[in-house]
Amino acid sequence: MQVKEPLCSSEIGSLWLTYQQKTMIQRILEYFLDRADDQEAKNIIGMLWQELDFYVEMIKGIFENEGVVIPKGFTKEDVNLDTPPLFENGFDIMLIRLLKEVSLGMYSINLNMAYRADVMTVYEGLTMVSYKIYKLSTLYLLKKGILTRPPIITPPKRTEFIESKKYMKGFKPFGEKRALNAIELGILHHGIETNNLGMQLITGFAQSAKNKEARQYFEKGKELAKKHIKTFQDLLLENDIQFSATSGSTVTNSTVAPFSDRLMMFCIDLLNGFSIVGESFGTFFTLRNDLSLKIMLLAKDVYLYGQEGLEIMFKNGWYEEPPQSEDRDQLINRTE
Repeated sequence: MQVKEPLCSSEIGSLWLTYQQKTMIQRILEYFLDRADDQEAKNIIGMLWQELDFYVEMIKGIFENEGVVIPKGFTKEDVNLDTPPLFENGFDIMLIRLLKEVSLGMYSINLNMAYRADVMTVYEGLTMVSYKIYKLSTLYLLKKGILTRPPIITPPKRTEFIESKKYMKGFKPFGEKRALNAIELGILHHGIETNNLGMQLITGFAQSAKNKEARQYFEKGKELAKKHIKTFQDLLLENDIQFSATSGSTVTNSTVAPFSDRLMMFCIDLLNGFSIVGESFGTFFTLRNDLSLKIMLLAKDVYLYGQEGLEIMFKNGWYEEPPQSEDRDQLINRTE
């Protein structure tokens, strides 16, 4: 009989974090499923909940077999279904689409840190789930007219190569800058799209959170999202491109929280990390130096904002401690 290798540190850490994220998403899905009035949206939400539940149970099984304590994660205590609607219909699938985009990036990292076949199976399966739900969500939102497609450009007719470093220059107070290329247009569009959704989400959190410090933190995040949107929109307008945002308001006037403050803070912490990674990507792949600098400064703001959020979570005992390595100094210097 073949004996399994014990879980290594990276596998325990990634499974622990995945458990936190998936149980959080399950609570959000339960709220959306209770509020949805569109059957197609309900089908997407219900399908995702069932798929995630399967892998949450698989992670629990791996931990139990290895003698690893099962994390608390997020439970029924973190969601309240007996509340007025906080978001309008359509927002649910928009958020699910964004969360699956985050998940796809996370699973690539997690899979790279897996060495056991059963752990790899978890991330292979979750990746396929995310691809499926992301596609269904995108097609649903396009059909409903909620999602805006990126700008259309004239297709290139011949291959060309950059022949001068002037291509990178954007700091020209006088004279014309070169037009944005297709990659840069995509990055700016994506930045507006995600920050517009984030602004709506954090607005709902700000007006419903119970903890005053959390409310103020969410309010600060709303203003940061606005700063991102304005920066990206101004860059597009300089290129004679107008971004058309999703139609209609997505936040109601409810001040009753459907989620615990702990869950809402963790959700924003997750999206902060996604934002930093996305803007790092944008900084690297934009070929105009003014764009790179502006995106880099925005990423710095998100990093500092994220650190502030962690301090609030630690202060209120809202962040479950990840598995720790042994403290050798403490063991050696223990008092009997």
